[in-house]
Amino acid sequence: MLIDLFNQGGVFMWPILVLFIFGLMICLERVYTLSKASLVTKRFIPKLSQALKEEGVAAALKVCEETPGPISEIFHAGLSRADKGVEAVEKSIEAAGSVEMAFLEKGMIWLATVITVAPMLGFTGTVSGMVGAFQDIAAANNISPAIVASGISEALLTTLFGLIVAMTIQVFYNLFTARVDSIVVDMEENSINLIDTLTSQANKNN
Repeated sequence: MLIDLFNQGGVFMWPILVLFIFGLMICLERVYTLSKASLVTKRFIPKLSQALKEEGVAAALKVCEETPGPISEIFHAGLSRADKGVEAVEKSIEAAGSVEMAFLEKGMIWLATVITVAPMLGFTGTVSGMVGAFQDIAAANNISPAIVASGISEALLTTLFGLIVAMTIQVFYNLFTARVDSIVVDMEENSINLIDTLTSQANKNN
């Protein structure tokens, strides 16, 4: 059934299908990457806090080095400048945060492209199909309801398929955006806690 509908849609169904597969591949990569980042963050923060409070900056840096992920990279950048003062730590965290944001948002621009281009290809296929349908009517020299209905239904299939692809990828896009926002909020909160801890330790040493 689906294969028959796909074949009826004409040549524009193929680029839409390619976009769909491309979008799904990016979605799978994003699901894996963002889920891993969230899981690592939950495990990493308690270990980092404990190491920093009990053993100091050197132990905390070791925890960062042993833990892959964007948040560990951010904290490693900050802690590596701990000897320069709290202000230097803040600047390093901000700079590293900008870099890691690019990692978290990787591929999102391509998902947005799929969302935009898929329905446009569908509409283009529909227009092309409608032109073909009217040409068939002219060639048959007969405005038969069967000919008109057949041509229009085939033409509209590309729009239908394009919209389905766009809506599917849009759902994933929104979920990923929400997940990235959640990770960023966690990063900001934990960065503040890190700076507070370093400030407290600096005050004790003084």
